[in-house]
Amino acid sequence: MGMAGKLMHAIHPQKYEVLLKLEATSLNPIDWKIQKGKLRPFFPRKFPYIPGTDVAGEVVEVGAEVKNFKIGDRVVAELGHLPTNLNIRRIYCVVQWQYGGGLAEYAVAKESLTVVRPSEVSAAGGAGLLVSGITAYQALTQHGGIKLDGSGQQKNILITAASGGVGLYAVQLAKLGNTHVTATCGARNIELVKSLGADEVLDYKTPEGAALKSPSGKKYDVVLHCALGISWSTFEPTLSESGKVIDITPGASAMITFALKKLTFSKKQLVPILSVSPSIENLDCLLKLVKEGKLKTIIDSRHPLRKAEDAWAKSIDGHATGKIVVET
Repeated sequence: MGMAGKLMHAIHPQKYEVLLKLEATSLNPIDWKIQKGKLRPFFPRKFPYIPGTDVAGEVVEVGAEVKNFKIGDRVVAELGHLPTNLNIRRIYCVVQWQYGGGLAEYAVAKESLTVVRPSEVSAAGGAGLLVSGITAYQALTQHGGIKLDGSGQQKNILITAASGGVGLYAVQLAKLGNTHVTATCGARNIELVKSLGADEVLDYKTPEGAALKSPSGKKYDVVLHCALGISWSTFEPTLSESGKVIDITPGASAMITFALKKLTFSKKQLVPILSVSPSIENLDCLLKLVKEGKLKTIIDSRHPLRKAEDAWAKSIDGHATGKIVVET
């Protein structure tokens, strides 16, 4: 018996879990931030810790109480346990205890955080949808009020860092709604972002891009802010009367701005999102869109598990176009 076989037989799912033979794991910035200790004392809960939470694989064993899966099912799963939701003065904050385990050949996933992957969706494409896709989905629909069926009042949207993992999903999802999308990215990715549906694309290194000004002069009803280092003073003049900045990478200044805008009853708001809640319903919706050809995962690079350190370094570098995937 090889090492992989020994490992599989050393791991057994609990009654509400499934054991997966992994095919793909997509990396997220939170993975290396945990490694660097940026999220202490919350993550990881204990050592040793295997990083990676967004996976696709095949079910090879099921727990005694598992009802929805059988051996041989191809699935995507989030390797974390159920989150605790905290709503503090309308700030959406989710504490998610991430267990990880994706950078391996086998991993155990909870049935409640696992979904069957349609045959039309690749393992790499499915793994990419979890944190990044759900972040874009929840930011646009729950916080931005965008209806993906195209109904509702037209809105002008700005998406910063549109060529990143969240941004590329956000552009595609926003265009399913009744929206005009302006996006920012580096010069090398302008044509890619346009091809995904963006109406206007700004090179963030140009004066116009740095100022976030729409070439058509539109004011933004919603900004999905996926970048770093942009102040509220830059956003404010670009917003419509009741414009909203949804910040998925909030720092201390964003939290201060959020509080000040609430205290002064400003119509222009900044909404910091500290994390997202894993949602099987959201993931099902995203997988359906991929199956229908309305959404796709843009993959920056693929790396074998034995070269996972290359994928890790690329993620830390911060200039990936789309998702970084490790394949087993």
